Amino acid sequence: MLFDTHVHLNIDQFDEDREEVMRRAKEAGVEYMVVVGFDRETIPKALELAETNPTIYAAVGWHPVDAIDMKTEDLEWIEELASHPKVAAIGEMGLDYHWDKSPKDIQKEVLRKQINLAKRVGLPIIIHNREATEDIIEILREENAAEVGGIMHCYNDSAEYVQECLDMNFYISLGGPVTFKNAKDPKEVAKIVPLDRLLVETDCPFLAPHPNRGKRNEPAYVKLVAEKIAELKELSFEEVSDATTNNAFNLFKIKP
Repeated sequence: MLFDTHVHLNIDQFDEDREEVMRRAKEAGVEYMVVVGFDRETIPKALELAETNPTIYAAVGWHPVDAIDMKTEDLEWIEELASHPKVAAIGEMGLDYHWDKSPKDIQKEVLRKQINLAKRVGLPIIIHNREATEDIIEILREENAAEVGGIMHCYNDSAEYVQECLDMNFYISLGGPVTFKNAKDPKEVAKIVPLDRLLVETDCPFLAPHPNRGKRNEPAYVKLVAEKIAELKELSFEEVSDATTNNAFNLFKIKP
């Protein structure tokens, strides 16, 4: 059994065949997933999917690219939704220095507010990081994010920062890039992360793993991620799938 900890089945790339995509996931052994809502449009859709599927859960948060659009009432809304029985985490949140829609200082402010929201409601957080690792680690430390812990989603940095993330009570989640032929960093990270702190994800429809790179990603492909990690760690596929699924259950406080 596999647990895809980060999917975006709530966006329009899946409007034509969402049920079929979910069926293929089950056929591939993906029993559980977390649908991540990240703005006013995608959060209700994440909740709807979670409410209508017993093994689907939701995360609710505000994406850093759109930090400039977040209003006080949005933060209050997210906090209200945190009590929903199918909401398993707050996020995705973080910093994204690749796109320049939202100024860095606003991104940082919105990240700090969401970390503190998560501490108030007692839920783990899902961190989005693009070209901002040192600033993210600094903020996580300053805001004592270790109190709730969470996920370094689709970890895309070098192995040198892994231990700092583990020390702050975070799991390392790997996705499609670990299968890319020239992606050295994710492969090194896969080798060094302890099995009890590792998660797998697709981030679908983005970052499809080899041999589907460049195509629309979907939850069934998380099996390819787990298979590659098993190869890199010299473990069986079953060991990796069992461990990453149990890790997700523990983090999200899910009783299967």
